[in-house]
Amino acid sequence: MIVNILFYVFAAMLVASAVGVITARNPVHCALLLVFAFVNSAVIWLLFEAEFLAVTLVVVYVGAVMVLWLFVVMMLNIDVEQIRRGFTRYAPLGVLISLLVVVEIAAVEWARHLGLDPVMAPVPKPQGYSNTAELGHLLYTQYLFPFEVAAVILLVAIVAAITLTMRRRPGHKVQNVRRQVAVRAKDRVRIVKMDAEEGQ
Repeated sequence: MIVNILFYVFAAMLVASAVGVITARNPVHCALLLVFAFVNSAVIWLLFEAEFLAVTLVVVYVGAVMVLWLFVVMMLNIDVEQIRRGFTRYAPLGVLISLLVVVEIAAVEWARHLGLDPVMAPVPKPQGYSNTAELGHLLYTQYLFPFEVAAVILLVAIVAAITLTMRRRPGHKVQNVRRQVAVRAKDRVRIVKMDAEEGQ
């Protein structure tokens, strides 16, 4: 009973924070609300006895990705008016997707009222059970090929991001390290000897 109450409480906070992410005007507030949504999602994972996924969600997304995103948001000069114009332009598509999600939730509830349980409740695990070991066993045995494909895709994305960052842009000043190291003092500094002159 207490698990169901906690689930609905954190699920409500998750939905509220998700709505705040798309309605807040300040990009920093949006990022902080997204962090709050990730934390609520991690608590829901804990309620489903998926401790490893919950900790991974907090460490990877909250501790690394969102901190990097906050730095990017604070360092860039974001045009808020342009973001608002984009929000109104994509509002019909957002309403359509929201209606599709509502229809899917209603279909799941309708199937449950018919006596079909689409999601089985998690059974209590025995003492000493480790979902981390079970997840690793599945990843490196049954799902090894998709796991390796995902790793290659992420590697290609990293290389593409670095390539896009390092491309030459007009007005962008680039340092040539090789030329800087090859500089000699006699090519840059000229010492001129002059006779001393007495002031007038």
